Amino acid sequence: MAELHIIGQIVGATGFPQSSLFCKWGVHTGGAWRLLSGLKEGQTQVDVPQTGEVAYWSHPIDLHYATKGLHGWPKLHFQVWHQDYFGRCHLYGYGYCHVPSSPGHHRIHCVTWRPLGSWQEQLAQMFVGGGPQLRSPDLVYSGADRYRLHTEAMGTVELELGIVMRHFDKYGVES
Repeated sequence: MAELHIIGQIVGATGFPQSSLFCKWGVHTGGAWRLLSGLKEGQTQVDVPQTGEVAYWSHPIDLHYATKGLHGWPKLHFQVWHQDYFGRCHLYGYGYCHVPSSPGHHRIHCVTWRPLGSWQEQLAQMFVGGGPQLRSPDLVYSGADRYRLHTEAMGTVELELGIVMRHFDKYGVES
C-alpha cells in the first residue's frame, strides 16, 4: 500500500474581527484511505494576543495514512471560534483545504467564511452573540449544497505541512 505522512502544525489565524480565538480541526478522506497513526481531529488552545491581531496556536499535526488509490485525497477542515470575556464561544468561520499532493514543505493559507443569517439574526448577533451555524459541518468540504448559502468572508488560518510519500510510484504516481 502507498503511504502518506502529514507532519506539521496549525500556525495560527489572522484577519478575524476580534482576537481570543481557538480552532477545531479535522481530516476528511475517502473510503480507500486508512489512518495508521495520529489523531484525525483536534482542538487548539485559546490564544489571546497581547499585541497585534495574529492568534498563534502552533498546534501539531502528525498523521500517517495508507491507501490503495488516490480517490478521496485528504482534506483538512477548520472551525475557528472566538471566546468572549464571559467565556462564551461564538463561531467565527469555517474553512477547508486539500492536503498538498507533492512531497516537501508547504505553507498553506486557508480562507474561512461564516453563514449570514437574516437581518434580524444579524442584529441579534451584534447584541446577544452567537449566530447561524451549519446543521451539518460536512457541507464545509463536501460542497453539496454550499452554493445555496449566504456567507461572509472571515480571516485566514495558516498551516505549515511537511508531506512525505512512500510507494506511490507503484500506483502510477510520480513524486
